[in-house]
Amino acid sequence: MILCMDVGNTNIKLALCKEDEIVMSWRVSVKNSRTADEFGIELNNLLGHQNYSFKDIDGVIISSVVPSLNYTLIHAITYYIGVKPIMVNAGINTGLEIVYTNPMSLGADRIANAVGAYYSYGAPCIIVDLGTATTFGVVNAKGQFIGGCIAPGIKTAADALSNQASQLPLVEIQIPDKVIADDTITNIQVGITLGFKGLVKEIVNSMKKELGDERVKVIATGGLTELINDSTFIDVYDRALTLKGLLKLYNLNK
Repeated sequence: MILCMDVGNTNIKLALCKEDEIVMSWRVSVKNSRTADEFGIELNNLLGHQNYSFKDIDGVIISSVVPSLNYTLIHAITYYIGVKPIMVNAGINTGLEIVYTNPMSLGADRIANAVGAYYSYGAPCIIVDLGTATTFGVVNAKGQFIGGCIAPGIKTAADALSNQASQLPLVEIQIPDKVIADDTITNIQVGITLGFKGLVKEIVNSMKKELGDERVKVIATGGLTELINDSTFIDVYDRALTLKGLLKLYNLNK
């Protein structure tokens, strides 16, 4: 079995895969102070809870946007599982041509998303990942990753608003029932959720226009996809997209 790990700024998403299917998945919080032993014990507990063990894992692939954690994770995987993990970057075989000024600066999660979208849904496509940051990636009809853009994440923006404006509270991110709100908390919720929906829609529509290809498909992924729920400009919602991309990358590079 293959263990896929997507290390984000807030959470680590893990999936245990058999052949081309995700058998089990988990989400744990990112803790920069965690040691390799602590991570190994936690991973052992997660596997054991589903009656799996380290012996069931034949290979590991990791996409990480937190460089400070990479050594710890590599050490934990090597020591406890006994395999050297594949680390995702633009230098491995992606099956795509990466047309980017500095390919090695491209985030591993964006590479995995592009691969997952391309092999699952075809090209051309636009990938929107709603996480700590809101990232957009574009794969054209030739199978080339040609770039995209990055915006703040929904929760990141809400946290910044509370931190910088002393009279504004930190609120739960949810979609309110009305747009003209009559209390401060709902005012913030409207501004954040509807504002980001408008941001995503405008960027997606502008990218479609720039591509000039009516066949383009828009795929949304990430932990906050439910807040941008609009089939008029999002074609597919796939929260497992990054993990699917990692599994494909493993098979391309094993």
